[in-house]
Parts: sequence; structure tokens; C-alpha cells
Amino acid sequence: MKKNFRDFFIASDKEQGGTLKDHVSGLRRYVSQIKPNFVEGGRFSWLQSTFEAFESFLFVPDKTTRKGCQIRDAIDLKRTMIFVVIALMPTVLFGIWNVGYQHFLATAESVSFWKMLGFGLAKALPTFVISYVVGLAIEFIFAQIRHHEVNEGFLVTGLLIPLVLPPDIPLWMVALATAFAVIIGKEAFGGTGMNIVNPALTARAFLFFAYPSCMSGDKVWIANLPDATTGPTPLGLLANGSTDLPSAWTMFWGGIPGSLGETSKIAILLGAILLLITGIASWRIMVSVFAGAIGMGLIFNVIGATPYMQLPFYYHLLMGGFMFGAVFMATDPVTAPQTNTGKWIYGLLIGIFAVMIRVINPAYAEGMMLAILLMNVFAPLIDHCVVARNIKMRQKRAKTNSKTTTK
Repeated sequence: MKKNFRDFFIASDKEQGGTLKDHVSGLRRYVSQIKPNFVEGGRFSWLQSTFEAFESFLFVPDKTTRKGCQIRDAIDLKRTMIFVVIALMPTVLFGIWNVGYQHFLATAESVSFWKMLGFGLAKALPTFVISYVVGLAIEFIFAQIRHHEVNEGFLVTGLLIPLVLPPDIPLWMVALATAFAVIIGKEAFGGTGMNIVNPALTARAFLFFAYPSCMSGDKVWIANLPDATTGPTPLGLLANGSTDLPSAWTMFWGGIPGSLGETSKIAILLGAILLLITGIASWRIMVSVFAGAIGMGLIFNVIGATPYMQLPFYYHLLMGGFMFGAVFMATDPVTAPQTNTGKWIYGLLIGIFAVMIRVINPAYAEGMMLAILLMNVFAPLIDHCVVARNIKMRQKRAKTNSKTTTK
């Protein structure tokens, strides 16, 4: 019997020609051999949760249901999270390039596409690394303490947190916000599937209220911004009373300052298409969020009491993190309602409140964040009311049918 990892690969090379499939088979045999050390009764049984996390990351889990209903489906939590990660890739890549583009635009330097991309990668990569290292470390610690499996939910959360933060945010703030989001916004409620608020938005809200100077203003949205230059976002311009906004097309393709993943609406829509095709995200929530915002925007256009109310309704869809929130945050299946009717109500209220907060209180220009967090809290109540109403309607229908039959 081979004793170590290297021996398995050497055996695969000699016996079967050393193809990629052989290496994977060798790795599978090695993991299977050391697995008894990490199960109950093994030398490292206290690390069982950690071992299972790495095993499920490398290979498809081989566990099956032992009791209750037997439902066989190709989708599981890991595949769901991977689809969301893939859907986020267009926003990640564009956001990295835009960080470099905005920097060199502010400094009036003419550089190549690759230099912009390299600058953006150098600024964004540490943020992603800090988010994953801190978040996963806390996830592993809680899994070990509770003797639970490490869930794949943080694959998405760790990617979302940097995407909703300014590109020039200090790394220690990213670490602090990530720890707060995972501990208070997720693990305090029981972990993946139990949290009532979106962890990534919890991280942003924590920084927004704890360190507002690093989350708002002109200088936080462009990395290494020169002292003589400002880089306000469209929402920042409105908050300062200016109506000299970028064109709708500029805001749509994303050549504006902003959070890493929120500027390009084209990239966001590409991700939305994938999520809808695969059935990962709810189309009811997406449609209702846009409908609520359009309706509220049109109402304010009719009132027209302030320049902010006179803003064309479709601008609200293009500014700030509205579209990113509608596609990737509001559709979070854990924090959103589970009933179809509840999803319509939930989405409509998010769209309405997002525009209302922006217009009535410009101090909280990013109304989408507050609207989603507010409706996250009320999602269970919405489901309860919908289910209670359905029960009453069925009881009423049953009584009516009973009386008809008796007659």
C-alpha cells in the first residue's frame, strides 16, 4: 500500500500513462486512504468538518439521503454557488478594469488596456484575498466548534463583499466588515440557510455607518486619486445638489466611478441572464424590483417638487447599486420570501423603498442597500401573511363546497 500523496501520482504515471484523469484518480485514492483519520474515532476526528470541506470542494459528495423523501437532482448547494460565482465574473472583470480606467482618467495619463487591467488587479486582488481568508477562517472555526459541515455559501459572499465596497477601501476595514458580516449577520443566526439578512450587505452597512468618511464622498471611489481631482458618483453628485449627471449610456456601460461590481449594467445583465436560465435566481423578484422602482420614479416625476423628483425614472435603475442589488442581492434565496406571492410583494417594496429613500433623504444616497436589508427582515412576515391568507381562502372554499354538497 502506498503511504503518501507522491506515491499515488507515481503509481498513476507508471501504470496508466500519467493522464489528468489518472492524477485525479490518484488524488481520490489518497483522500480515501487518509479519511479514516478524520472520522469519529480517528486521530484527527476533531478536524472532521475541515476535512469534509476540502473533500467536498475537490470531489462531488457521495452522501445520499438515509430517511424521508428521496429526491434526486443534479443541483446542490455547491453547484448553486458556483453558478452564482460564474454569473459574477463579468462584473468582477469589468470592475477590475474600471478601477484602472478611472485612476488613469483622473491622472490624465494615456495607457494601454493591459496597464489599466494590471493596476485594477493590483488594487482589487488584496481585497478579495482578505475577504476570503477572514471569512473562511471564521466559517471553519464555527464549523469545528459546532461539529457541522463547512457550507459553500461563503464562496459567493466572499466575492460579493469586495464588489459592493469602494476600490480604495483600507484592507483592515475589509477584514473587520467581513468578520462582522459572518459572525453577526450569519453565524449568530445558525449559519448558512439560517441568516435573515444578506451578509454582504451587512458588511457594507456596517462600514457605511461605522466609517462613513471611507464609504461616501468624492475621493473614495477612485484608487489613488490625485489631491487636486474629485471623482463623485452620479448619486454623489445628486446628494451635493448637482444635476450635471453622466449620460444614461455612460452609466449603462459603466465608465463611471463607483463600487467595484456596480458600475457596468451590461456586465450585471449578463450575470442576470445566466441566473435566470439556470433557475438559480427568481425572475419574480427581479421583475418586481424594477417595477416598484419604475412606479415610484414615475410618481415622483408627476410630483416634481424638487430637482431630485424631476430626475427621469429610468436613471434610478442605472445609478448606484440598484441593478446589482436587484440581480444578486434581492434574489438571495435564504433572505427572500419562499412563496411566489411573497416574492412579488417583497420585490415591489424593495424597488419602492430604494427610490423613496434616495429622493426623500439624499444623505442615504444608496437607498438600495437599506431597502434590501429592511425587506430581508420582513421577508418571514410576508411569507406568514401569504400562507395565512391561503389557509383562510381554502377553509372558506371548503365550507362553501360543503354547503353546496349538502344542498
